[in-house]
Parts: sequence; structure tokens; C-alpha cells
Amino acid sequence: MDYRIILPQLCALAGPSGFERAVAEAAAQLLAPWMDAVQIQKMGSVVGVRRCGKENAPRLVLDAHLDEIGFIITGHEDGFLRFASLGGVDPRMLPDREVTILTDPPMLGVVACLPPHVQSREDMDKSQPIQELFIDIGQSKENAKKLVPVGTPAVYHTSCVPLGEDLICGKSLDDRACFAILLDTVQRLAGEDLDVDVYVVGSTQEETHSTGAITAAYGIIPDLCVAVDVTHGDSPDASKDKTFRLGGGPVIGLGPNCARWMSQRLRDKARELDMDFQMEVMAGHSGTNGWPLQVSREGVATAVLSLPLRYMHTPVETVNCRDLEATAELLAAFIRGIGREVPSYA
Repeated sequence: MDYRIILPQLCALAGPSGFERAVAEAAAQLLAPWMDAVQIQKMGSVVGVRRCGKENAPRLVLDAHLDEIGFIITGHEDGFLRFASLGGVDPRMLPDREVTILTDPPMLGVVACLPPHVQSREDMDKSQPIQELFIDIGQSKENAKKLVPVGTPAVYHTSCVPLGEDLICGKSLDDRACFAILLDTVQRLAGEDLDVDVYVVGSTQEETHSTGAITAAYGIIPDLCVAVDVTHGDSPDASKDKTFRLGGGPVIGLGPNCARWMSQRLRDKARELDMDFQMEVMAGHSGTNGWPLQVSREGVATAVLSLPLRYMHTPVETVNCRDLEATAELLAAFIRGIGREVPSYA
């Protein structure tokens, strides 16, 4: 798979939590050639299934969420728009930022900001709460209310572009980069004889409440789940203990959110592939859909596999293409023959 082609296609689409339809339709179309069936569920999640043809085969869910952080319009003031966040938005990112308002057709807005000439030194050294910010769409008071009703969503207005030789930078790589990994994984497994039914889930609303993963898992009733999401990548100003090197390979989760035998199988397969990999200890909530997937119905054996990503929840999220490819290769190896190794208590 050429991630430099597929990621700009996916990331160009607007899909904040609760408003993912355009992304879901594109994801379903990309997934369909590799699945026996694909559907978009009531909560908006994309679910594709590839059946292995064996009776009573275990059901394996591979999950990556399709939504991105964004905004929702909450009011109007003299032609400017008040707004709130959808997901974990850093208010430091917002002043003077361009946003796309998801009207029909979409329109450009800019987050209003004061130039430094009219700010005090104290104001310049602190971020403004979102409640004090406005979006300027260049309209009169009357037109703004007519064109942009309360409840209209918005996202960062930016593109997904190459950065150097191996990196890709842009919005919504959390977590569409990982959905692309799932596409790559099922392509690598095409034509192979598997011993599990593989369900690929592009879930909705992870950034707000994991609603899509919760409802999809409830309907599928999986025996196993792998949540594929991003984790914090390295940067010069970040703690070395809490970040993972871009180019250092996939990150395997360890902790109460991860079935021990599944984490061990991921490590064993990475070693068999002579692949660089990293380990992340998750002492509690993994911060991924792995948490709600694990407790679906009577419980599901779950693993968390992560992709290092710099500048999470910003318009300049950055990943390494070599990590993308390695994560797909590892996940495909993990799936081959896994049905024979599922413990009776899993």
C-alpha cells in the first residue's frame, strides 16, 4: 500500500466525532474489495467481515477509529461564531487558525486573535480558553445566523503532506493512519487460509465516548480484539519516558487493558520478523478503544497495538511511513494461525 496516496485521501475528509459520514463512506469503499461484506452501522461505524469458512471460528475484531477532534458551533455574536470542542482540543492551537465550517457547501473561517501590538505581556504569555474565542466567517450578524446554525460542526482546515523522506504530516492522522494500517493488513492476508473470522471496524466517536466501538462490539460478539491507535511520538521537548521513537517500529501495549498472551504473541511475531518494536506499559486506561472493547458483554481478550505519532490532536500530526508498514506486517503475522492459540478462557 502507498500510504502517501491513501492518507491524503482519508485525511482530506472532514469527520469530527458524531459527524463521520463522509469518512465512513470512503472507508467502506476502500475496504469492500478485501471483505466478504461491508456495512455502515446505525452509529455510523464501518464494519467489514472476512469469513474463514470454518465452523464456529473465533471472531477477531480489528478496530481503528475514523473520527477526528473538531468543533461545534454554540452561538453567534455580531457575526462571529462561538464554539466548543469535540474531543481533546488544545486551545493554544486555535488563535489565527483556519477552520472548515461543515455547512453545505463548506465555508472557511478563521479563529479571531488579537495582534501582539494590542496585547499586554501577561496576555501574550497565556492561552485563551475556548469560551473566549470566536470564529470569523466574514459575514454580517444576520447572514452568520442564517448560514451557520447552532450545532454546525467544524474541523481544522489543513492538508496531509510529505515531510522529509519518510514522514507524513497533517490533520486526523489520529486515527486514520491506523485505519490505513488495517487496510494494508487485510490486503497482505488476501487469498490466505485463515482460522478466524476477521472483522475490520472503522469506529466512530472515539474522541468523545468510544460510542462506535462499544456498539459495534456488542453486535459482533467478538472473541478477540486488537485496538490499533496512535501513541505519543518523540520530539525534542517531550519526555523520553512517555514518548516513542518515530521509525522505531510499532508499539505493543502491556497492562490490564491487554491480554497477556496476546501482547506476548505480538512480541514473538515481531522477533520472528526480526522487526524493531517498542513496548508501552499502560498501568490503567489505555486511552484507546481497547478499554471499552475489553468489557463488551462478558469480556473480550484484547490487545493494544500503537503507532508513534508526533503532535497529537494538532493540525500537524506526524507519522513515519516505515512504522505504518511495519505495524501492518506485524498485525498480519499476528493474525495468521491465531485461532489455534486462543485459550479456552479467552
